[in-house]
Amino acid sequence: MASSLLSLSTILFIIFSLQPSFSTSRRVLDVHATRQHETGFRVVLKHVDSGKNLTKFERLQRGVKRGNHRLQRLMENMMASLSVETSTTQVTSPVHAGNGEFLMNLAIGTPPEPYAAIMDTGSDLIWTQCKPCTKCFDAPTPVFDPKKSSSFSKIPCSSSLCKALPTSDCGSDGCEYLYSYGDYSSTEGVLATETFTFDTVSVPEVGFGCGEDNEGSGFNQGGGLVGLGRGPLSLVSQLKQSKFSYCLTSISDETSSQNPTSTLVMGSLATETANSSVYTTPLIKNPSHPSFYYLSLVGISVGNVDLPIKKSTFAVGSDGTGGMIIDSGTTITYLQESAFELVKKEFVSQMILNVDNSDSTGLDLCFELPEDDGSGETTIEIPKLVFHFDGASLDLPGENYMIGDVKSGLVCLAMGSSSGISIFGNIQQQNMMVVHDLEKETLSFVPTKCDQL
Repeated sequence: MASSLLSLSTILFIIFSLQPSFSTSRRVLDVHATRQHETGFRVVLKHVDSGKNLTKFERLQRGVKRGNHRLQRLMENMMASLSVETSTTQVTSPVHAGNGEFLMNLAIGTPPEPYAAIMDTGSDLIWTQCKPCTKCFDAPTPVFDPKKSSSFSKIPCSSSLCKALPTSDCGSDGCEYLYSYGDYSSTEGVLATETFTFDTVSVPEVGFGCGEDNEGSGFNQGGGLVGLGRGPLSLVSQLKQSKFSYCLTSISDETSSQNPTSTLVMGSLATETANSSVYTTPLIKNPSHPSFYYLSLVGISVGNVDLPIKKSTFAVGSDGTGGMIIDSGTTITYLQESAFELVKKEFVSQMILNVDNSDSTGLDLCFELPEDDGSGETTIEIPKLVFHFDGASLDLPGENYMIGDVKSGLVCLAMGSSSGISIFGNIQQQNMMVVHDLEKETLSFVPTKCDQL
């Protein structure tokens, strides 16, 4: 059986070449998104671990640790929301993801004050720390002082943005908010409008939270957060843009001397092309968790094996649990436990490497690399991995799901198991322009060399 699998390597396996930096070359796709001149803007994204002199495997491990925390937060709050009884004094609040993996540079106020904010596709509110600050975390940029800005204006309680908040109060300062991320992380302050500058584009009267009491972990990489979710408070909704895209560079590129940056595009400056390598699937909605971008995953293939996953596995349940979201702020992909076990079992069956049982990486499935033959390069065969979305089968490049480290002698599957929700993580999205078309309610993957945009 093993020899027959090897004889079918052209359709079952991809070649994985490992140099000291563990670079891969399963398939090089040079499809560039069309650039169009129109309203919108382009913003550089920086990984939160960029510039820390980490190997890609170390960066992966740090991201997995943050991702596990993010996943646990989502699952606990989804379960908690089911048990909360709705009454006049107690209502179920939507779940928000919180911290993320990428920072975007922007400026706020008149004159503009630059700061770095976490980009989060799993929440809506835009906010930054503001003076006077009763409790603020240490951040790389100064706390915003609204008194020094001529364009700052507090929002009245009658505003639609104030009414869109999950928790608000009408105080002496106008609309006062509390926005919680579920693990005791929260921001509290006054809702206001201000001029935001993205690259060279200034946008007036953007609603945001001027946070005077900000608590919790995961926010200190930046001075605030920019929500790109589907709710009315998000940047996407406020700008009334029908499209936005992001393109995330490979995790292996982060340790290179060039240090390429990822990109966020608002509007359709980068969009689908007529190229055949565009994979489009519907965006679906979950009324229980309206901020998230849900995808309809109908199956998974490993090699030429279609895994026997029940159709209901990735469906959104009537109670709001289940389903798969696409998330820029989670590093690896998490699958419902029953589906992940099938993926794991099939990889073990098809890989011609010994399973590593040391549990030293923080990942669920790793294999021992063969010994170096002295050439400085190790070549292994790994099964193809295809995610079958509604209307699109996404055949992932090898580097988007297998990450190796010559120093530790391991290669690991960048996936894990979950309960209550599945997440399509950013490792699986790297080197793809991920286009959210909110008018058509579709999401497209366009294979792209993101470091060349």
